[in-house]
Amino acid sequence: MTSRAEYCVIACAEAWRGDGEVLASPMGPIPSFGARLAKRTFSPDLLLTDGEAMLVGLDGTVEGWLPYRRHLTMVTGGRRHVMMGASQIDRYGNQNISCIGDWERPSRQLLGVRGAPVNTLNNPVSYWVPRHSPRVFVERVDMVSGVGYDRAEAAGPSASRFHRLPRVVSDLGVFDFTGPGHSMRLVSVHPGVTVEQVRAATGFELATGEEVPYTREPTAEELRLIREVIDPKGLRDREVRG
Repeated sequence: MTSRAEYCVIACAEAWRGDGEVLASPMGPIPSFGARLAKRTFSPDLLLTDGEAMLVGLDGTVEGWLPYRRHLTMVTGGRRHVMMGASQIDRYGNQNISCIGDWERPSRQLLGVRGAPVNTLNNPVSYWVPRHSPRVFVERVDMVSGVGYDRAEAAGPSASRFHRLPRVVSDLGVFDFTGPGHSMRLVSVHPGVTVEQVRAATGFELATGEEVPYTREPTAEELRLIREVIDPKGLRDREVRG
C-alpha cells in the first residue's frame, strides 16, 4: 500500500519533469527524495548537489565543483529549479519565511527573506508544505519573501519576465497557478483526501476544475526506489505521517 508520504515524494518529483539540465535545489527530506527519484527515472539530466559546494551523482560521488559564484550564475540565469518551504503562502504564490505578524513588531521571527526574491524573479520556484492548514495557506502573507504572480506582474516586465511558480505540493494535494489571474488551483488530491478537506484547510477560495483527480500512483519501480534505494530508513514518514 502506498503511504501518504510516498504520494508526496511522487508529487514533488513531478515538479522537475521536463526541466532538462537544470540544478535541482530541494529543501527538506521529501523534496530531496523527489528530486533524486526524478533523476533516477524521467529526468536523468537533472543536476544534484551535496547542498554545499559539489555536484554529485546518484550515489553521492562528487562529479564537479560548484562554487558560490557559479551557483549564483545558475540562479540569475534561470538554470535552477528550487523547491522551497513556506511558512505562509497566498492565492497568488506570495511566500513568507520571514516573520509572523506586523513587520515592525512581529509575534514570531522566522528565517528571514533569505534568497527568496532573487529565486522567484530569476528561476522556477516550487513550494513544499508538509502541514497544510489555514495558518499556512493564507489570504494575505504577513511579509512577502518569495514574489507571487500579482506582485511580479504589477512590477512590470523586469520582474515578470522570468517569474514562474510551477507547483505547490502539500500533504493534502498538488496545486498550480492556472486559476483566474494566476491564482492557485487545486490540481490533484492525494488518495484518502477530499476536495472539501483541502478547502477547509485553506484560508482563501481555491480554483478547481469540475473534477479533481487523485495524485498519480507510483509505479512498482518507483516504489522500490523510494523504499529500498532513496529512503530505506523511512525518513519520509517522519515528515508526513499517514
